[in-house]
Amino acid sequence: MLLTTLSTLTLTIATLFTLSPLATSHYSSSQQPPSSPSSSTSLSEWRSAHATYYAAADPRDAVGGACGYGDLVKAGYGMATVGLSEALFERGQICGACFEVKCVDDLKWCIPGTSIIVTATNFCAPNYGFDNEGGGHCNPPNKHFVLPIEAFEKIAIWKAGNMPVQYRRIQCRREGGIRFTVTGSGIFLSVLISNVAGHGDIVAVKVKGSRTGWLPMGRNWGQNWHINALLQNQPLSFEVTGSDGKTVTSYNVAPKDWSFGQTFEGKQFEP
Repeated sequence: MLLTTLSTLTLTIATLFTLSPLATSHYSSSQQPPSSPSSSTSLSEWRSAHATYYAAADPRDAVGGACGYGDLVKAGYGMATVGLSEALFERGQICGACFEVKCVDDLKWCIPGTSIIVTATNFCAPNYGFDNEGGGHCNPPNKHFVLPIEAFEKIAIWKAGNMPVQYRRIQCRREGGIRFTVTGSGIFLSVLISNVAGHGDIVAVKVKGSRTGWLPMGRNWGQNWHINALLQNQPLSFEVTGSDGKTVTSYNVAPKDWSFGQTFEGKQFEP
């Protein structure tokens, strides 16, 4: 199903980090009804980290970040996103994964009983001009989350600064199917894969035209996958494998007359 065509937007962020902005942060608290089982299923135990925040220089800005998602609002991620330090980013393979984050160990700054659910969409680069505690928050081996201020303020007072937190991987819950944004030129085909439920991160992708077999694609960066193959003028099918080993196959997602710059919606991982 044709959804939209890509548009390129530019961001300037007043922060030490190269990060992405977003839209509305999802969070839970003791005053809210419990979230659905699929959105709170734990994939890992709680672990310790730190978190800081950033604010966009202009509220009109929209970014794609190191995972390549483009306009995060149009992509469905909004402000419920996070940039991860090198110790967590896994060279981009983690893009699309979901985390639950809560503030801990500080009665002065933490907002009790709250947590946020965010998607990994960006990378917080190391800053070796500072030591790990004096500004190099994302230097290895630090586990660090950089949040939009809108998300940070759901769990802590903004004056908190570098805040101790706990985090865990959880199942991602998405509206609609997996989205395939096709770009490139000639025989070079690049596909951005977004809106992925389940584990959220992708480890393997295959594409198939009506005149080809299944062709493995390579990770270009983040969740952008590419291949050199003549696939024009034939419907495209995609096979996507998550980090949990589960595979979803979407047949004939793009019609025969597809063109570069279009986005198509396929099947989705079951919760």
